[in-house]
This record gives sequence, structure tokens and C-alpha cells, in this order.
Amino acid sequence: MVNIQIEYQGDLHCKATHGPSGVEISTDAPKDNQGRGESFSPTDLVATALGACMLTIMGIAARTLNLDISGATASVDKEMTATPPRRIARLTVRVHVPHLPNPVDREKLERAAHACPVHKSLHPDIQIPIEFTWG
Repeated sequence: MVNIQIEYQGDLHCKATHGPSGVEISTDAPKDNQGRGESFSPTDLVATALGACMLTIMGIAARTLNLDISGATASVDKEMTATPPRRIARLTVRVHVPHLPNPVDREKLERAAHACPVHKSLHPDIQIPIEFTWG
């Protein structure tokens, strides 16, 4: 179990502290929802978690396959619903791996990305198209 403490600091800003490490992050409401957009919004963190989780799980798979995917990147575009209730409608993910593994390993890495815990935890109504580019 990991504990994360979140403190509301006023003016739609929060500070979150990661219990095991003490690392802090801040959030702000987005400009289109009464905030100043000065930091990640909570839903931005969901998009961030998805991309980071996919790369992390791919990294674990790559380690198992004795592959190096250093320099791999993920870009996530978050789209919110246009009508209430306000929620994430779509997270478009683009993963780029600068190395070109053989087709069997590439398939294993793509399956690993799709199986990341964040992806598996998101509501099925959220559209999550994923595009991979290699080399």
C-alpha cells in the first residue's frame, strides 16, 4: 500500500505528497474549468499516469526480453466531454520507440503497454486509441 497525502491550498490548487519518497506535486484547475492552468490538473495526471505506466510496463517487458527501449516516449492527448457530466472522454496515446525490435518482441512490448495497470483501471467508456511507431 502507498499513501498519498493531498492538501487543498485554496484557489483551486492542491499539493500532493508521495508518502514513501516525500516528493511533492501540485495541481491546479484548468483554465476551462475556473482555474489558472498553472500546473497539471487532476485529469491531466490521469493522462500522465497512463503514458508513464505504459512506458514503465514496456520497460519491464523489455528488460525480460533483454532489450533496451531507452529513449522511448509517450504523448497523450486528453479530451474532455463537451456536455455534462465533465469527465475524460478520450485519451489518444502515441508511443515511439527509437529501436526496431523483431516483430515477435515488438508484439510482446505492445501487449505489455495495453496491459498496464492504469489502462486496465480506466472506465471502459473512455476511448483510448494507441499508436506505436518503431525505429
